[in-house]
Amino acid sequence: MQIYRKHALRHLGSALCKLVALAALVAALSLVLTPRPASALIEIDVTRGVVEPIPVAMPTFAGADANIGSEVVSVALADLERSGLFKPVNPAAFIQRDASVSQPPRFTDWRPINAQVLVVGEVTNAGGGRVQAGFRIWDVFAGEQIGNGWQFTTRSDNVRRLAHLVADTIYEQLTGEKGYFDTRVVFVAESGAKKNRAKRLAIMDQDGANVRYLTDGSDLVLTPRFSPTNQQIAYMAYPQTGQPQVFLLDVESGRRQLLGNFPNMTFSPRFSPDGSRVVMSLLDENGNADINVMNIRSGQLSALTRSRAIDTSPSYSPDGSQIVFESDRGGSQQLYVISANGGNAQRISFKQGRYATPVWSPRGDLIAFTKQLPGKWLIGVMKPDGSGERILTEGFHNEGPTWAPNGRVLMFFRDVPGANGGPQLWTVDLTGRNERRVETPNFASDPAWSPRLSE
Repeated sequence: MQIYRKHALRHLGSALCKLVALAALVAALSLVLTPRPASALIEIDVTRGVVEPIPVAMPTFAGADANIGSEVVSVALADLERSGLFKPVNPAAFIQRDASVSQPPRFTDWRPINAQVLVVGEVTNAGGGRVQAGFRIWDVFAGEQIGNGWQFTTRSDNVRRLAHLVADTIYEQLTGEKGYFDTRVVFVAESGAKKNRAKRLAIMDQDGANVRYLTDGSDLVLTPRFSPTNQQIAYMAYPQTGQPQVFLLDVESGRRQLLGNFPNMTFSPRFSPDGSRVVMSLLDENGNADINVMNIRSGQLSALTRSRAIDTSPSYSPDGSQIVFESDRGGSQQLYVISANGGNAQRISFKQGRYATPVWSPRGDLIAFTKQLPGKWLIGVMKPDGSGERILTEGFHNEGPTWAPNGRVLMFFRDVPGANGGPQLWTVDLTGRNERRVETPNFASDPAWSPRLSE
């Protein structure tokens, strides 16, 4: 991923242009001024390395409650820094201490500390137990506002979400792509002795905060997956009765719906792009596993594959026309693509190693996968036709990649070896150079990223 400053980050123009722009800005006290058209200050090339993150200065948002303003800025800057595209400017270096959302900043105070982007905001009480953040984004070198001003309102007990919305806006305005910070991740939380570990369904913000448990651990839970269209989860449960079941769970209401009982075994349920179907692998009485699709509303089940092999881990393309899955039908564990209506499956992986857990990118341009070589577990990506394979990271038992909704970052789990070891969650971007641990209270595995909450 190569990041470089475009010509949009330029020095001020003529003195006359500066005076005209400044007069217009000072005259307007609302958040919505006369901005220059939004244009990306960062261009992203995933095949090349990071050159230099963009320095961003963000003073504490003003307002009656300084703690809230400080938290919004702290969380938003942490989001941006973890993306690898931005570098927060140390507040100790700030020269202007009275920056206000109601007037333009003194650009001459921000250029010497190399603050290329400045975000100034305030937090106010919106009434009814809600708070509002209003903010502006400034291109310091150009001396101009980027885009319009913005306002977001959330519950006062969820200030972190306000910060994620601010970070998403900054990310989108500077890169031209949607952010991914106002999202959640469902995962399997693991606790207890390694040989008798309780596994609960849990959900958290994408940065690891606000962990909440969705099941009590009495049933073994596996492979949770978010619907692309709402805050609904499909997952497999293995109750004490021993009969595997697939459930749909509404995250907000907690309402759980049984999708089906499967006497033999089912694996890896995953939604179609429109959320109307679930594709999964079903084991038959002969030990063969085939890809099947269930209509959620009617309960009708139809088989896509029929083979004397193990076909599993299906994942739809974003347009719903194709499904990628793993299979040992050719003698080793490889990746195949098949039409969503069935037909002949085409193998797309041909390099050394065993391929598993394929997941189609929300952008449609890549398929992420797990790859096993002797003594190595790798996470990589390839194009849907199998070309352009790139390995992003390797480690002890890396597995289960899931895409951020903008298709630029992957989350996966990695085992810590040893008698007291267990799985941890990690993220890596498409360059493979920005790898981060996601802290959780206990061991965690099998993450699945939600769609954006704001959509």
